[in-house]
Amino acid sequence: MKKIYIVGAGPGDPDLVTVKGLKMIQTADVVMYTDSLVNQELIAKAKPEAEVVKTAGMHLDEMVQAIVDRVNDGKIVARVHTGDPAMYGAIMEQMAILKQHDITCEIIPGVSSVFASAAAVGAELTIPDLTQTLILTRAEGRTPVPEMEKLKDLASHHCTIALFLSATLTKKIVKELQAAGWSDDTPIAVVQRATWPDQKIVRTTLINLDEDMRKNGIRKHAMILAGWALDPNIHEKDYRSKLYDKTFTHGFRKAVTE
Repeated sequence: MKKIYIVGAGPGDPDLVTVKGLKMIQTADVVMYTDSLVNQELIAKAKPEAEVVKTAGMHLDEMVQAIVDRVNDGKIVARVHTGDPAMYGAIMEQMAILKQHDITCEIIPGVSSVFASAAAVGAELTIPDLTQTLILTRAEGRTPVPEMEKLKDLASHHCTIALFLSATLTKKIVKELQAAGWSDDTPIAVVQRATWPDQKIVRTTLINLDEDMRKNGIRKHAMILAGWALDPNIHEKDYRSKLYDKTFTHGFRKAVTE
């Protein structure tokens, strides 16, 4: 069975690739990567004789044909995607065409920018008694979203929301969240180029989101984390999980009575 490997490169820091992903990059005969997004330092870990192919300037058919040609030549191909391939990785359309050529794909997951961004701002996105749900989505721009997934409707849950690919749509984001009943002082953290050397963090509120992003020149490569889990003073508030509550019994620990 002919096969290629789709590797999640992580958010930017080359040390944040998984061990399995790194081994695949180091052993592949051909490493194909989106040079506008994936860190060159990671790709430099490919073996010296490996063919390295930049794909940022390729359209879908051209890119997939390049994969097919190399697989048919008996080469081991690693197709490297930024973050985790499952999130806005556009892998399904590649896999669909590869399947027509009897080529299967093994996916090696990576660290998503949403979790790298949460780490950068020191946030837990699911706070007991405050929010236990995280919605991963994007604002509607040139590419539409399904009718049942409009941001205003998703925001009606008032949980934590992570917005991919939305840095140019902040005015729309503010209006949609306000329409869903979010208060103007709702905390928001924006992380541009999470884990890269030039990472930038902006802490703001819903009402100030558009202006603060404009002032900081952030219009791409940004993760927007919104909700009260992003409150910079959350540590001073009394939200505690049952996991470490001494009065709570679970399978590995009996409760301690006062």
